[in-house]
Amino acid sequence: MPLIKHPAFFSAYLDDFEQINIALKDGYLHHTNDEDIKRSHYFEGRYENIYITKDTIPELATILNTAIEHTATILNLNKDSLKAGCWFNAMEPGHITLAHRHDDDDELLSAVYYIHVPDESGELTLQHKHFATRVTPDSGLFVFFPPDISHEVSKNNSEETRLSLGINIGPK
Repeated sequence: MPLIKHPAFFSAYLDDFEQINIALKDGYLHHTNDEDIKRSHYFEGRYENIYITKDTIPELATILNTAIEHTATILNLNKDSLKAGCWFNAMEPGHITLAHRHDDDDELLSAVYYIHVPDESGELTLQHKHFATRVTPDSGLFVFFPPDISHEVSKNNSEETRLSLGINIGPK
C-alpha cells in the first residue's frame, strides 16, 4: 500500500481490503438502525454522517490505525501523537454530498475510505483555490486531503448504495 502524492491530495490502497470491507458493510447494515447510533448533517433527505464506533464494528480499528500511520508519514509526525475519528456516509441512488470542509476543530488531515463503490456512484471533487481535482472512488482506496479544502460528491447514478467512511485525524 504505497502512499501516492497528487497535487491536491494523497492516496493509498488498504492491503487485503476485501474481507475488511465485507465486515464493514455487514456491520453498517446490521447497526445502522440501532437507536443509540448518532447521526448528523441532515441534507437532501438523508443524514450524511452516521457514527458507529469500533467497539461495535471492530474492523474500523484497522481503518483508523492505517489512517493514522499514513497521516504521520504525510505530515512527518509521530503516529503516537495522533488520533482519528470516523463516520459512515451512505449515498443511496440519486443522492449527493454537498460541498463542505472539515476545519471546524483541531483537524490536521481529513480522509475518505471507500467500502462499496458501484460504477457511476459519484466522484469526489476537491476544490482548492483556483482549481478542482476529481477523484474516481474505488473500493479499498484512501484519499487524504487538508481539512480546509472544500469537497463534495457528485450524484450517485447507480442503482446501489455507495458506502464510505469520512475520517478526521488530529492531535491526541
